[in-house]
Amino acid sequence: MKRSWNAFVWAGFGVSLFAFLSYYLLFIRWPATRDFPWVNLLLFFVGGVSLGIGLNRAFREPERYRGKISGAVLGALSLLVFGMFCYLNFSLAKNLPPANAALQAGQQAPGFTLSDANSKPVALSELMKNNRAVLLIFYRGYW
Repeated sequence: MKRSWNAFVWAGFGVSLFAFLSYYLLFIRWPATRDFPWVNLLLFFVGGVSLGIGLNRAFREPERYRGKISGAVLGALSLLVFGMFCYLNFSLAKNLPPANAALQAGQQAPGFTLSDANSKPVALSELMKNNRAVLLIFYRGYW
C-alpha cells in the first residue's frame, strides 16, 4: 500500500511561519494587533493543532501516512519559531527605555501651544480659561 502525503504537518509548519512573519510585515501596523499579538498567537495555536493532528496520523498509522521524521523536525522548528516570537515580543519589549520625565496621572501639564486640525494654534492656557477641565492624552512612542 502506498503511503499518502501528510498535509497536516506541512500546513501546520506553514501556518506557524506565517504567524511569525505576518506580525512584523502586517499586524504591527495597527494598535489592536501590535500592542498584544492576539492574532499571531491564535495562528500559532492553529498551526500547533495542525501539527499535532499530522504527527498523530503519522505515528498511529505509519503504513498509511508519511511524516514521522519530517513531522518531528517541522514540529521542533515550529516550536523554535514560536519561542523566538515570544522572546522578541514579550521579553525584549521590556527593554524599552523608561519614560522617567513623563507626566503622571493627576499632575498638571506645563503650558504649551499646538496646531489643531485646521493648522490654527491652540494654547492650553486658553482652553483652561473657557473650560473647567481639559483632557490630555499622551501616546508613548517607540514603534
